[in-house]
Amino acid sequence: MKAVILAGGFGTRLSEQTDLIPKPLVEIGERPILWHVMKLYSAAGVNDFVICAGYKASMIKRYFASYFLEINDIEIHTATREVSYLTPKSLDDWTVKIIDTGLNTMTGGRIKRVRPYLDETFCLTYGDGVADIDIAEVIAFHRSHGKLATVTAVPSPGRFGILDMKANDAVSRFHEKPDAEMGWINGGFFVLEPEVINYIEADATTWEREPLERLAADGQLMAYRHSGFWKAMDTLRDRRDLEELWASCSAPWQRW
Repeated sequence: MKAVILAGGFGTRLSEQTDLIPKPLVEIGERPILWHVMKLYSAAGVNDFVICAGYKASMIKRYFASYFLEINDIEIHTATREVSYLTPKSLDDWTVKIIDTGLNTMTGGRIKRVRPYLDETFCLTYGDGVADIDIAEVIAFHRSHGKLATVTAVPSPGRFGILDMKANDAVSRFHEKPDAEMGWINGGFFVLEPEVINYIEADATTWEREPLERLAADGQLMAYRHSGFWKAMDTLRDRRDLEELWASCSAPWQRW
């Protein structure tokens, strides 16, 4: 089974980092967050990846082209141009396709552009979010219901205090609203049949709008509820939170 990873956006809300590199290469614990996402799938036996690149796609290509070099200590013989690996290790047995799906292509359009590589049930996610999710369970759930699409639903983060106000704007109550009262949102870990691509029109199609709306209207979209840890790296604060969890050896998403 393949995992398609959307990794082509501009990452404007993390511009402190993404002015220089694409957001999927922003590091958590000296490894790109894209690596963390891939390790989640690898832990479930999914090792065949299709990365939908766009913004600074060449940097993602270079990272994987030199991946073995990145993770090993080396000795270089300048006269002969020979490179010896002093600590030969390759922890990951991955096949990685990096497809430049266009600079301004929307999420649905990126999926449609990699259609030639998708001939069976496949996973789909974003290159900037992690969770303590069991991907194998999501795949099993998808296969159990027989519909075209499964989306992982996660509780909406209750980040903000709630204000109860009177007619004169006086605050009568301030309280933190529990996550369960906030409803469920798209957690970004999908399992899909190739037929879902028929719901995508062109490059300008946003996957999270018309395709998912139409799949739901047709009764072809099921939700796998995940109430555990989930976090998308949208801002510099999000990155710092993830970095702190990793540095403290308590990263919930580390299932490998």
